[in-house]
Amino acid sequence: MTAPRHRAALGRVGGLAAIALAALSGCERPPMDTVQLGYRGTGMTEVYNPRLLALQEGLNAVPEDQPPASPDGPRAKEVFQNVKVLGDQSVGEFTRTMLSMTAWVAPKEGCAYCHNTANLADDSLYTKVVARRMLEMTRHINASWKVHVASTGVTCYTCHRGNPVPTQTWFAPLQNTNHFIGNKAGQNSPATSVGLAALPNDPFSAYLSGSTEIRVEGVTALPSGRGASMQQTEATFGLMTHMSRSLGVNCTFCHNTRQFSGWEESSPQRITAWHGIRMARDVNGNYLDPLAATFPAQRKGPVGDVAKVSCATCHQGAYKPLYGKSMLAGHPELIAPAAKASSGPIPADALAATAAVVSQETKSP
Repeated sequence: MTAPRHRAALGRVGGLAAIALAALSGCERPPMDTVQLGYRGTGMTEVYNPRLLALQEGLNAVPEDQPPASPDGPRAKEVFQNVKVLGDQSVGEFTRTMLSMTAWVAPKEGCAYCHNTANLADDSLYTKVVARRMLEMTRHINASWKVHVASTGVTCYTCHRGNPVPTQTWFAPLQNTNHFIGNKAGQNSPATSVGLAALPNDPFSAYLSGSTEIRVEGVTALPSGRGASMQQTEATFGLMTHMSRSLGVNCTFCHNTRQFSGWEESSPQRITAWHGIRMARDVNGNYLDPLAATFPAQRKGPVGDVAKVSCATCHQGAYKPLYGKSMLAGHPELIAPAAKASSGPIPADALAATAAVVSQETKSP
């Protein structure tokens, strides 16, 4: 290479290096906050970026509530027609609940989003029928799923955050098995549901709507016998990625990564998550899917199903929805008489193992 050409090549390399340095100069390594969750020395530590947490504050802020109403006076069912869920409230309390629901779900659309304002008792709008069922669902969750929501509970705002349709829902995807390049089995099409990974992008149908068991980790050091398939493993990874991103936490929020399957080394949060999976199945199967005939076509997914819940629907990036701030103290009407939740039996070693972890943490300095 002649000298001028050599100098030109070096100039181009130098220019590219300058551009790279300029780009990198805009990337900072922000200070991180760490929280130790597990027993010391196990690496069960959550790492948080304060800048990203600040972005979450507005989304997880609790809105101002309606002023209290008097419980005295005639009941709502004695004054209004077609009040099927909250009829035992006083007229003042019932009106307050309606105003709260409007602010939580349809602040721009107002009462007319669900009601025929010429006849509030009319059920002709599908939104009113759905809202009534969602009110029953909320009361059911607060009464029957304390194993997951504890005394914090949920309200309409937990999922809706001021939107008529919650922003974090999912539909069953349309699987095209006749594509000319073959069936990708729902993989290798990066989706936000699995953190833009090439994992199966529908980890919900099997685990949060169906009842497929989440058991893929081997129990021996080397392969032995017939275990879970690669497809099952990847689907499980997709679900775990979704849960991690939905709660803004890492795997160590629930697991000791030395042995993911071991309950004896897991955190108590794993029990809560176990019930949360079954709560999502209950809600999707018993409250949302049966509404398919009620929703209009434009509100349905590609296979004709309705929008369903996932972990992100309530959590929206926070380890506890609204960072654990309860709104139920001002809305006891959103708690129904308790009924037995259909969560099924907890794995035999889970409760005892988790109790041991709690005891160990308590004794540790």
